[in-house]
Amino acid sequence: MSIQNKINVAVIGATGYTGLDLIYMLSKHAKVNIKYLCATKNIGKSISFFDKRIKKKLPKIINVSKINWNILDLIFLSLPNNEAQKIIKKNFNKNIKIKFIDLSADFRISNPLIYQKNYKTLHKAKDLIKHSLYSIPELNKEKINNFRIISNPGCYPTSIQIPIIPLINKNLISIKDITIDSKSGYSGAGKNFEKKFTHKNLYSSTFAYNTKNHRHICEIDQELLAKTKKKVNFTFTPHLLPTFRGILSSIYVNVRAGVSANILRKELLKYYKNSRFIKILKLNSQIGSGNVLNTNNCEISICETSIKKKIVIFSAIDNLVKGASGQAIQNMNCIYNFPEHFGLK
Repeated sequence: MSIQNKINVAVIGATGYTGLDLIYMLSKHAKVNIKYLCATKNIGKSISFFDKRIKKKLPKIINVSKINWNILDLIFLSLPNNEAQKIIKKNFNKNIKIKFIDLSADFRISNPLIYQKNYKTLHKAKDLIKHSLYSIPELNKEKINNFRIISNPGCYPTSIQIPIIPLINKNLISIKDITIDSKSGYSGAGKNFEKKFTHKNLYSSTFAYNTKNHRHICEIDQELLAKTKKKVNFTFTPHLLPTFRGILSSIYVNVRAGVSANILRKELLKYYKNSRFIKILKLNSQIGSGNVLNTNNCEISICETSIKKKIVIFSAIDNLVKGASGQAIQNMNCIYNFPEHFGLK
């Protein structure tokens, strides 16, 4: 940390959607010096070429090989899956004061065999998984500054865990049959989304996909078990929307005997009473992703249905902010004991 109590950071993977949002927010953070912006292409270009919102004069884009690691406190890695683990493995023991926040899936899955099954490749740094912490700050009860690798959760899993983990822990909802229906803007698939999604009328239609084998299923499964000590049975169906950003998850649950929608709402209000970014709406409130776009907020609405015991819990986040870059900055603030909202809105 510098004399001005600022930390020196690098962003590796600067020109993707999450990288650009991350840099934009970091450029306004009072406690951050951005020392390096790295990419494999567009070397020498200004980051403002890719995002006109970024007004601050920042370092030009360089290759990661040009980094002077000795001057850095923290590295953000906003890379495709399977890439961050290689960089962290190479530098973890060489530079023992550096911490890493990884926005990919590389350290989200604690079992390397499950990682291999879902991401179709061997984990290149499985010995470092034990040095990592999966962290949604509002749900993370461990000391974040005891870990050097912070695994930033996936966007869908973030929108799902925040509303239901407190309710499962209080035994208010059944864990036998939870239906999760999540819809995301196409930025969640990265800049190459047109190669991943080849269905007709991409920009004017809704598309359901990967109902059985979506990669986030193993992440949700792992974290629900870890945080509730219960095996939760759920189905998860993701949908792509013809919008750039935003997620709305609809979670259908059966309540326990004597439990009402209002009791669920009161429990979430109680659990998140000190959580700045979690907004619990009035009972049966209509909800969309519009209110949370470009913010680190998660809005939650508990709604009754025509079936007495069936409740739908809606959860809205911005997939690029609370689902990615904003949560990464929130984790950074927790590591360095900065106010949790610094650099965020």
